[in-house]
Amino acid sequence: MSRTTTISAILNDFMIQEGLNLRKFAEQVGINIGSLSYILNENRTLKMEQLDRITAVMGLPEGYFYNQYYDEVIAGSPPNWRKIKPFLYGCVEVGNLDLLLKTVQQLLDNLIYSPHLFEVAEDLNKNNKKEAAIILYENVAQSERHQHSERLALCQYRLFMCELENNQEKNYQAALQFELFVDRLGEYDQLEALKDLANTYRALSRWNKLEEIAERLKQIAQFLYQKGPKYDSDYKWHRPLFTYIAYANLLLGDVYEHKRDYEKTLQYIQLYNDLDWVKEQDEETVKWKEKFQDWAKMNTMVTKLAAGDASVLADYLAYMESNHDEVLLSLLNIIEFANRYHFNIDDILQRFDIPSLIIKHKSLNKVYTRQIIGGHIARFNNELSSYYLNKGGYRDGLNYLLNTLNKSVFISEKHCIFRLLGQYHFSYNDQHSGMKIISTNAQETSS
Repeated sequence: MSRTTTISAILNDFMIQEGLNLRKFAEQVGINIGSLSYILNENRTLKMEQLDRITAVMGLPEGYFYNQYYDEVIAGSPPNWRKIKPFLYGCVEVGNLDLLLKTVQQLLDNLIYSPHLFEVAEDLNKNNKKEAAIILYENVAQSERHQHSERLALCQYRLFMCELENNQEKNYQAALQFELFVDRLGEYDQLEALKDLANTYRALSRWNKLEEIAERLKQIAQFLYQKGPKYDSDYKWHRPLFTYIAYANLLLGDVYEHKRDYEKTLQYIQLYNDLDWVKEQDEETVKWKEKFQDWAKMNTMVTKLAAGDASVLADYLAYMESNHDEVLLSLLNIIEFANRYHFNIDDILQRFDIPSLIIKHKSLNKVYTRQIIGGHIARFNNELSSYYLNKGGYRDGLNYLLNTLNKSVFISEKHCIFRLLGQYHFSYNDQHSGMKIISTNAQETSS
């Protein structure tokens, strides 16, 4: 198609080739005959839905005329949001992201279109069109970089969440960069942002950062809750406000469990177990209170196990087997307990098909992010390898160790990689018979 040939000229040629008069062509494409006449005479521009119908009638691929349409309508005349908005969505639907970028960059020569593009980005992100949404967020953020606006902070927030991936080092750098923008968000958006930042640092085992962010989350949530029920009526809450306070306490309990300060851990668990101070009594509030109390019950048992109290093991096993989505994580806690206190849990491990548990845990993307799931599986393999190696089970131990190394390389978890290499070196020196197993699995790892 010649770039000097207009869409109207191409349509006229098509009608001649197919022997169609104006009325028949108008009927086929579902356009008023008068409107079609104006279009063919270049007295009126096509709407996007008309262009798509014409493209289909001509038997051409969807989006065939989009580049031509951009030249004639988008770039060839003053900006018109009523025409540009459906064009943006059309580019996304056909996967022409280069043309989407070109259109967005042209439009942002005028900052008046920044809020419009942000709204489109939000809609695309909501509908899981993340690659296209990222293009809009990045360009809106770039256009507003000197404005210090809340919209700039929201763009950075969305980019942070969209771009979280398996590479742990990149996720850490992304979290640090986004932290610079959190204070520019509105108070209510800050709560969600701090929660997501905390979850990222938690997945990365950055405990000092997690403690810092959890304290900020708790402070802001308590301040807003104390303001009373007159919250911002225009704000659409992601979850009841009290849950941010309770969740901050849960995160702080995690921090102190990592520090092995189990007394402090149990104090924080009690804080999100005892929610009598919550004023609301609606159905959603009741649901969330029950959820936190359930977590408190489970985490109390985990904390006692971590402190060496084997008396709760039977109750914890019963809980684990009644919560099917949490089996792998519960088993991980038991293996960590066994490794720390040299308990034999062979009978427990024999109850489970471990490869199936790992596969099932990978599918829990509605509960955990890919980043968190990757960390869970790496930790699980690592603890299981330690358990078998400590018992002299070198074949199983080295296999799980190499699985951990494979996962750690995949997610770029440097600290875990160095620790595993040291563990591998110790195990190799201790048992030369593991050589064949190492050689076989190393090929799989490198591939």
